[in-house]
Amino acid sequence: MTLKSMTGFGRGSGSFGGLDFTIDIKSVNHRFFDFSARIYKDYAFLEEPIRKKIAGLVSRGKVDVYFHTEKSVKTPATTAVIDYDLARVYLEAAGSLAAEYHLTNDLSTSRLLSMPDVLTLQQPEIGEEEITEAVFAALDQALESFLAMREAEGAKLKKDLSDNLALILSGVAQIEARAPASVEAYRARLEEKIRETLAEHSVEESRILTEVALFADKVAVDEETVRLRSHLEQFGTLIANGGPVGKKLDFLVQEMNREVNTIGSKCSSIEITRIVVDLKSHIEKIREQIQNVE
Repeated sequence: MTLKSMTGFGRGSGSFGGLDFTIDIKSVNHRFFDFSARIYKDYAFLEEPIRKKIAGLVSRGKVDVYFHTEKSVKTPATTAVIDYDLARVYLEAAGSLAAEYHLTNDLSTSRLLSMPDVLTLQQPEIGEEEITEAVFAALDQALESFLAMREAEGAKLKKDLSDNLALILSGVAQIEARAPASVEAYRARLEEKIRETLAEHSVEESRILTEVALFADKVAVDEETVRLRSHLEQFGTLIANGGPVGKKLDFLVQEMNREVNTIGSKCSSIEITRIVVDLKSHIEKIREQIQNVE
């Protein structure tokens, strides 16, 4: 499966019963699947089948469908219907009139056909089944370009996410390389302060070293970097496998941000602080990007 964006557009067209129509599909990001359709009330029976079809292909996003019709420039097949009973009435009336007043009955066939309601042209009735078939053929056409656009946008998002992910991993590696020295520097400063404070008191050396070690452990970030790497690995796997993973990515970004904040609060090293600021910037970019991931 591929990573998909929630942004997409597609258009299809067709005709039925002397009408041309277009069907547009547009989607933007949304936390859930939200469907709405603008369809003339005469074709309201199409809305639910269209919703079901799209819902089977889209798991997240606000999807709007627009259905437009206009009179076709092509003349639909028509049938000429003659009302023979009415024509007979006109013929008999003309004959009676001619006989009564000794006139010539000059009622011609063409004149008779032009009499009111003798000849009518009827268009074939279009049933719901035929309309549905035509509309769904156009819907498939619209969905093809709609889904292709979502996949193309998803590919761009995947690249951007992967780039930022690589930068974060690089930053984590830098923190891991600098953290031991930072902890050792903190331990040395702490030990020095404790010795100065307790200079006039008799305290066992082992006790001092034990307390220093306990406090120094509190600024170590080994656990945070291990968890952060785990989150980054899961994130990379999700965007590689694709599919509707937007919600999972959002959760992982929150966890990544939590670990980076903890690292920042623990470390007093200026170098590590600068790296943490960069990591937060990359995570924020990722957070913005995944808002549009299905």
